[in-house]
Amino acid sequence: MELLTPWDGSRVGLDQEEMRRHNRGAFLRLVHLSDGISRAELARRMNLNRSTIKALTAELSAAGLVREVSQTDNRHQGRPSLIVWPETRRFHVLAFDVAVDRLVAARIGLGGVILDRKVAVRRRSGVDLDYVVTTLAELGHQLTEAAPPTSTCVGLGASYCGMIRPGDGTVRFGPDLGWVDQAFGAELARRLGLGLRVPVGNEAHLGALAEHLRGAGMGEQNLVYLHGDVGVGGGIIVGGTVLDGDAGYGCELGHMVVNPHGGRPCGCGSSGCLEAEAGERALLDAAGRPAEVFGRDAVRAVADDAAAGDAAARDALDYVGDWLGIGVANLINLFNPAVVVFGGMLRDVYAGVLPRVRSRVARNVLPVAKEKVRLSVSALGDDATLIGAGELGFSRLLRDPLSETPRVSPTRERLLRRADPNPCAPMHASTTPVESRWND
Repeated sequence: MELLTPWDGSRVGLDQEEMRRHNRGAFLRLVHLSDGISRAELARRMNLNRSTIKALTAELSAAGLVREVSQTDNRHQGRPSLIVWPETRRFHVLAFDVAVDRLVAARIGLGGVILDRKVAVRRRSGVDLDYVVTTLAELGHQLTEAAPPTSTCVGLGASYCGMIRPGDGTVRFGPDLGWVDQAFGAELARRLGLGLRVPVGNEAHLGALAEHLRGAGMGEQNLVYLHGDVGVGGGIIVGGTVLDGDAGYGCELGHMVVNPHGGRPCGCGSSGCLEAEAGERALLDAAGRPAEVFGRDAVRAVADDAAAGDAAARDALDYVGDWLGIGVANLINLFNPAVVVFGGMLRDVYAGVLPRVRSRVARNVLPVAKEKVRLSVSALGDDATLIGAGELGFSRLLRDPLSETPRVSPTRERLLRRADPNPCAPMHASTTPVESRWND
């Protein structure tokens, strides 16, 4: 997602209503992505005069999308500063995240705050479209029933661990559980019955977007995000925009071949792919864990054992770290990112694999490319892909705030009434990223 550049009316033939609509969207997007932002900063960022910013603030405040709070500015001897905030609890999206072992649904307020969530187990049982969409729809209904009656749903979004066809949310290929051409987005929209389409994105692409907008890559225009689940997914931000390729299937970093001679077989049909050499099964096999042991808890156990001095676990992390380092070195040479972010399972093993990754970068990356690059764990943790899915849900509102606001809220009567005595408490990831710089 890239920030919209405001129009100042100087372009010949510019339609004035289109200009106002565009500026409203750019204004709301800046507020949505901020933790409170002053009128002065909005004017600076949008290159608009203060009277125009004042008018935009009034317009969006009247629509209930933002609120303005007077706050003392200590830099100007107590002079109050007007801070614009998103109306987090009045407008929300439903976001869904499909990982190999779990299904998550969340109500995310304007401003990117996770207000409520529901989690269900997903078993590794092959093609399970019916189970996935039925479970997610049930969780979505529960979240809607638990939402305050004053809160309006303005969109839906979903993240899936596979290759997604842009436009209709079809999973073209999900190798971990054998999904091929599964109509995930359309089926989920039908089961939810809210009259809203469900845009779907690849989990690593959405994780990259979320870390760029709100996490370890905030303020950086170029980053690489590596997401570990069973395999390794990837997302790349170039110039502030997700790099997705000609048909939307780009940045399958986990299927970059790093070990072409005698490499481990990969679920994609190739061998020696990054995810085959540095994914969950590679780590557990190297640590001597039996085939029936798998999942995040098993991965964390290896990391914990290595930290406690277990030699086999330590060797397993070194093995995975070396292959991961080769992949990271290649990506730095190719894309010259400001930061490489490790999310999902890779976040759990980050401390253990970091020495080998650093060693590979030191040996194999061009000197000028590694001068400023830093390595970081995801600041958003396991919420990165979910928050990225939420951004899909907000995209329509942020393009045209006033036309979308009054008409996209589904009526609560359209949902089956379900009791939920213990709705989840509001949650939001706030983990501080651990970083490694080459010029420390």
